[in-house]
Amino acid sequence: MKMLRISCLTGGFLSLVLSLSAQTFTSLHSFDSNDGAHPYAAPIQGGDGNFYGTASAGGATGAGMAYRITPSGALLTLSFHGTNGDFPRAALDLATNGNFFGTTVMGGTNGGYGTIFKVSPNGALQTIYSFGDLDGASPEAALIQGTTGNFYGTTESGGSQCPGGCGTVFEITPGGVLTTLHTFDLTDGSGPYAALIQATDGNFYGTTAGGGAKEFGTVFKMTPSGTLTTLYSFSGQDGQFPAAGLVQGSDGNFYGTTAEGGLGYGIVFKITPGGTLTILHNFNGQDGANPYATWIQGSDGNFYGTTTEGGTNGDGVVFQMTPAGALTTLHNFDGADGTFPYGLVQATDGSFYGTTYEGGTSNACLYGCGTVYNLSVGLGPFVETIPTSGKVGAAVKILGTKLTGATSVTFNGTQVAFTIVSKSEITTTVPTGATTGNVQVTTPRGTLSSNVPFYVIP
Repeated sequence: MKMLRISCLTGGFLSLVLSLSAQTFTSLHSFDSNDGAHPYAAPIQGGDGNFYGTASAGGATGAGMAYRITPSGALLTLSFHGTNGDFPRAALDLATNGNFFGTTVMGGTNGGYGTIFKVSPNGALQTIYSFGDLDGASPEAALIQGTTGNFYGTTESGGSQCPGGCGTVFEITPGGVLTTLHTFDLTDGSGPYAALIQATDGNFYGTTAGGGAKEFGTVFKMTPSGTLTTLYSFSGQDGQFPAAGLVQGSDGNFYGTTAEGGLGYGIVFKITPGGTLTILHNFNGQDGANPYATWIQGSDGNFYGTTTEGGTNGDGVVFQMTPAGALTTLHNFDGADGTFPYGLVQATDGSFYGTTYEGGTSNACLYGCGTVYNLSVGLGPFVETIPTSGKVGAAVKILGTKLTGATSVTFNGTQVAFTIVSKSEITTTVPTGATTGNVQVTTPRGTLSSNVPFYVIP
């Protein structure tokens, strides 16, 4: 397992634009420890058009920050401290009620094993659960809101099935009532670092970084009631240490990465719902190394992701990959614009936002406190639904840009009444007669389609 450089924690701002053909890279913010340090996860887009994320360290107590950043780079922060959690490493999850939910790796009121919290868009923070080891410890991964309205997540350790705990899968209500759905026992996996996804079949899919039949990690499926099936156990040559989560492609298959294994620098793989795995790419160092973060499928159908190391300067890369496995390096980090990039999100204007764990212009941290950046590759705007699936009558948020003046919203062609909340948010419900397919919003500037189909639950 790679060990990250953990450095002391402050100040600077960088606005650097590099143009490479149709690509534009912009460094939006360099953390300076006072406003946070060492962000692990990319920020997510909120209903107000701003972006919300976490930094694992820094702030008044050094225990990390939640932050809001505008598309132009203006930052507002909220500090963590002990009882409300320490070291938030995971991305936030935007719930249908407009609040953000997240996890901290440590802290809380039950022995310091981590917390689950919610924070409002205006910064009001509330801890809703403190882990106590036997129910899980060190939740490294983001939460996801399932079709039940509850949240689902993993803890990297804890539980009762092996010494030190091999980790758990849990469900928690918005009010803080937690149910442990599965406790890993090493034979079926250990160390689930990454977030789950809920697939179109209603089941959850995820990875464990270790354990399994060959002890190099697994891919698993779990029913909403907690029945777990191991779909694949890695052996090393086909990858090891799958620290990142999965993404379900538009073809119904799942795509993921292992941080190590293969030729030694990690791999990209495709796996069918039945467990047949295909290696799409072996990183070789020059085109990237150690992809620790979950990647995404962009609105153009290609996949986009990061490697924490490798590339021209050894500081990591942003890459694009076709579903067939053809890889293109989009950006090589150089330290000043960041190093150790972890993950991407695609904003509804078509561009990508991400963070780097280190690097930037601040000298408050030994290797830099990390950055937030924007990368545009020329993709057009779209709309995003929160959530991406639901039953008829379920509440749905539609995020976008320049939505003021919208005249029509359809779910795969079925019209529905809607409310324009702001230029970046519409609220509606799944209409009677709706079927699975794209959501479309007609605006004075044209029709915007959702980046993924909305799955209508029978």
